[in-house]
Amino acid sequence: MDYSLQLYTLRRPLEEDLAGTIRRVAEIGFAQVEPYNFVANAKELGAALKETGLAAPSGHAPLLSHDQDEIFAAAKELGITTVIDPHIPAEHWQKAENIRATANKLNEAAKKGAKYGVRVGYHNHAWELESTIEGRTALEYCADLLDPEVVLEVDTYWVAVGGKDPVDILAKLGDRVKFIHIKDGPLTTDTTAQLPAGQGKLPVLDVIAAAKSLEVGVVEFDDYAGDIFEGIAQSLSFLQASGEGIKA
Repeated sequence: MDYSLQLYTLRRPLEEDLAGTIRRVAEIGFAQVEPYNFVANAKELGAALKETGLAAPSGHAPLLSHDQDEIFAAAKELGITTVIDPHIPAEHWQKAENIRATANKLNEAAKKGAKYGVRVGYHNHAWELESTIEGRTALEYCADLLDPEVVLEVDTYWVAVGGKDPVDILAKLGDRVKFIHIKDGPLTTDTTAQLPAGQGKLPVLDVIAAAKSLEVGVVEFDDYAGDIFEGIAQSLSFLQASGEGIKA
């Protein structure tokens, strides 16, 4: 299993010095990254990835609210083979009919993405777990409505913040889950309290082991009170030392 870094973690350094920040990511030991908002800086990001040799197997983009052809074309240019919609607001997860509409839109996006050789996925926050539809979480309800080609990237920290056991949710979602976000902390909505993997309340190694069809584990901090580069380095060191990953 490979490890990647969600570049949203470094959004502030990236705004100041994209090329230099990408070099630091490579120097820390990551071989892969997960870009966000990559349409806006595709040319500069592509040059930085080429310089460092970093791969970007997945990326985040707002598929349901922006030009999908533009997103998929940029993804193809960057070598991103899975585009993941990172955020559909909480109000869309409270009723079955709204979730069905979202699932239909993701399925349609997947059909368009296939023409570019790009797969489509969805990334959760806490509200998809806090909402219950017909006895299941809204995330599970949605997963059952998705075409087989659509994958999930489960943010395991937000699952726990949403009041559910991420190990249990990963087992229920099964082979649909190809990516997970790996983060740690006190399992609260205070993002500045997040910690490097292995230093908080999330059973990180149990969570990784529960994702049976995992392709990439993506390290992420929504925010961090300390030095963010030290934080991601500590997360990667913990994961590598655990023996859960073959390479970064």
